[in-house]
Amino acid sequence: SSWTDSPNGTGPFKLIEYKIGEQIVLGKHDDYHLGAAKLDKIVMNLAGGSSMAMYENDEIDITGVSLFDLERIMDPNDPLNPDLVIANPGFSISYIGFNVTEPPFDDVNFRKALNHAVDKKLIAKEVLADLVVPAYGILPPGFPGYSDDLVGLEYNPVLAKEFLEKSIYADPETRPRIVITIPGTGGSPNLDLEVIINMWFENLGVEVEIQQVEWATFLSDLNKRRFQAFGGLGWEADYPDPQDFLDVLFHSESDKNNGAYSNPDVDLLLEQARLESNIDNRLKLYSEAEQIIVDEGVWIPLWFEGEGHVLIKPYIEGYIITPMTISKMRYVDIKN
Repeated sequence: SSWTDSPNGTGPFKLIEYKIGEQIVLGKHDDYHLGAAKLDKIVMNLAGGSSMAMYENDEIDITGVSLFDLERIMDPNDPLNPDLVIANPGFSISYIGFNVTEPPFDDVNFRKALNHAVDKKLIAKEVLADLVVPAYGILPPGFPGYSDDLVGLEYNPVLAKEFLEKSIYADPETRPRIVITIPGTGGSPNLDLEVIINMWFENLGVEVEIQQVEWATFLSDLNKRRFQAFGGLGWEADYPDPQDFLDVLFHSESDKNNGAYSNPDVDLLLEQARLESNIDNRLKLYSEAEQIIVDEGVWIPLWFEGEGHVLIKPYIEGYIITPMTISKMRYVDIKN
């Protein structure tokens, strides 16, 4: 068993139960050094399904609002509208990842061709109603180390074709079958992914299949690097430092490097940044590493979050929405 199954922490809550793909249950830590939390128990639903329906049926107290439901909830006449809270953009990114040891993604030219063939601005506007910001780097806007000077692999179908022609997989007759795996149980994939796959075909003639895998199996296989390509994913900051994105996700020895990316130059920059005490020099090292990662097309960065939309029951008080993964549940209480 993993040490994460029975963590020994110092926070205001302790783990009571963790069922992969189902739920996390936290209980109050009475001996917390800053004083016990107000809630006795927190249940986090991981099982998916329709969280909006669960919210409307009073099965859960807090949920995000999807694009599908947003127009309805924004209507002042909707009964859920008074529960709506507008949140600042989170420090997160959605992306498509490639296993760079698996053909055809072991060829940097093929990866760059796919990057340049995706019109993110069009998808953000026409499919996602401008609720997201197209991403061309890894670090989100406003995050330490974010730089407007980073040069991304922007939409350029002519350049995409040139990179495909340079690729050893230019010939569709000998190109390996391409499958992108996403978490799911047979429902329709997100429309943005379907549009991206269509753009690859229209701009490059590259055919890509979608495979859905149940969430717990998806996570297990992702961590074992069993996928050729993977989507339906995002990464949200646990703490406000570039290390939480660049080192955790791209250092060759990181267990979260799900695409098996390995570049000694990037490793060296990341290792130097770990030890650098001067903040400006440290951020410069991270910027250099990020530029190399982007240039090599290890991911297709898709979207940074725009404003978030969250429903919170009126009897919940003290819930603080942060731009990072960890909610400040210590201050939350339920009004009588």
